[in-house]
Amino acid sequence: MESLPEAVLIRILASIPAVDLVLACRLVCCQWKNLIDGAALWILKCQQEGLTAAESQENAENWQNFYFLSKKRKNLIKNPCGEEDLQHWGEVENGGDGWKIEDLPGDFGKEFPSEEVHKYFVTSYEWCRKAQVIDLRAEGYWEELMDTTQPKIVVRDWYAGRSDAGCLYELCVKLLSENEDVLAEYKSETITIPQDNDASWTEISHTFSDYGPGVRFVRFEHGGQDTLFWKGWYGVRVTNSSVTVEP
Repeated sequence: MESLPEAVLIRILASIPAVDLVLACRLVCCQWKNLIDGAALWILKCQQEGLTAAESQENAENWQNFYFLSKKRKNLIKNPCGEEDLQHWGEVENGGDGWKIEDLPGDFGKEFPSEEVHKYFVTSYEWCRKAQVIDLRAEGYWEELMDTTQPKIVVRDWYAGRSDAGCLYELCVKLLSENEDVLAEYKSETITIPQDNDASWTEISHTFSDYGPGVRFVRFEHGGQDTLFWKGWYGVRVTNSSVTVEP
């Protein structure tokens, strides 16, 4: 293929799965290695697969990382809406009558902005908390990528109260090292929703960037309670939690 014009060879290589390009084709010869390490091939693959960068990226490594991160983008929180009861959630603190899963919109509640969400978790009259720890390597984000590129880690959560009851809500997310040392942390204030609120759903989000090398885990924790201490489930409602690694 050395006689082929470079533009033609790039188009041929662009038809090969990305993992094969990096792990196999890159080792064939110097010409292929240079093309696979260059920006043009990855720009073409992004265009072919409908992946567009928010802004121009001239660095070849950025385009390759952009491609892989875009293809791998998914919600790393498992069971974010309670469809599997409390499965995948650990360190569960069941204050009062504990966590409960209810169908939207629930009593004195409102529908969620997305029709794809059907359930939510609801807290009780004492603090209820639950957490998930995400193993980034197990999810396919290798150490060199996390240490050198340090892609954005975006955290989102949704919370709401009943219109007839006041409640409290908190979110705490930590980036952890191999030994589970805290390398970066986001902790919301304790958010108070008053009684006689409109029961609307509110999104809270935070983006980690430039967090330094060594991040291997993400620990996501949220929770709350009601402020009237009514028996049952009158506390904050949470659903559609997400953690994503983005270009």
